[in-house]
Amino acid sequence: MFKRHNLSLGSATLCGALLVSGCANHLSQRSEHEERVERKLLEHTLQIDVGDPKTLELPQRRIRIHEHKAFEVTEFEVTRHYDRYTPYQPWREIYEMPLGAVAVVAGLGANVVNVFALGNLPESVTHDWLDYGLAGLNPFMNAPSHGRAEQNLASIDEAQQDKRIERTALPWNERPVLVKAGNTTHELSTDRNGVLRLNLLESPFAEQDLRQITRLYINVEDEQDNTHASDSLPVSRSLRGKLLEAHDLIYGDLEDDEVSQWVYRVKRLAELGLEEQAVELEQSLIELTRNDPQLQGDFLKLLARDAGRLAAPAPADD
Repeated sequence: MFKRHNLSLGSATLCGALLVSGCANHLSQRSEHEERVERKLLEHTLQIDVGDPKTLELPQRRIRIHEHKAFEVTEFEVTRHYDRYTPYQPWREIYEMPLGAVAVVAGLGANVVNVFALGNLPESVTHDWLDYGLAGLNPFMNAPSHGRAEQNLASIDEAQQDKRIERTALPWNERPVLVKAGNTTHELSTDRNGVLRLNLLESPFAEQDLRQITRLYINVEDEQDNTHASDSLPVSRSLRGKLLEAHDLIYGDLEDDEVSQWVYRVKRLAELGLEEQAVELEQSLIELTRNDPQLQGDFLKLLARDAGRLAAPAPADD
């Protein structure tokens, strides 16, 4: 008696467990397709173009820096396969079992009709109705439902589509550049086009005595992979001899000078071959005398007479 009671209890427990757990109703597998691209860096170099002439004869120079990379590019077509199923929920059997009975009867009837219709009825009527009905009648399985289906990743297939080498050449834009002059190293920066605008008469070189500096050393480095490049730019003897005088002509106090001294500064810069600096100083003096038309007129007259330079003030802003 005790054994029979235990056996009945075990059977009831097993049936209850089956009702609670049930079986998942597997649906058709779903696949997703996408393209994946792998880029492998093969080569990375930096190139410094110090320009011409190779020796620095003027205080300013535009130095161009480019970054070259070579990539191995591989394209893959990736297909992910997902197993789809309808999770079991016991309470749904309350309405699925009667609906399943109706579906089975309808499916059987459809198959009979299909015999007389010479097999022209769609499979969704002759086959799917029977599948739905049998699943509905099964107390341990829910009828298939795409609306509440869940999925698990089953497998991933990758197929290589293309493999090629890509090369890029981009400006070293807005990146640091180290320029060594003697024992002093200055950190400068390129512009958005990868151009370093070097001017020995501007900061930070203007504060340094460059008369004994025969060569500038230029170095760039990418800290991500330690790729680096370096070059040097010789400074001519004649330029080194001009820098100190040019510095005094440009940065010396202007307010205590006579107009004739202003003209001398501009003229002397031009005589030294520093035409760009002469024009900049000329325009600075014109702007300085903007609010004094008489003083500005005297400067322009002397500039034309003593230096042979014709300059005109910029038009006033509206």
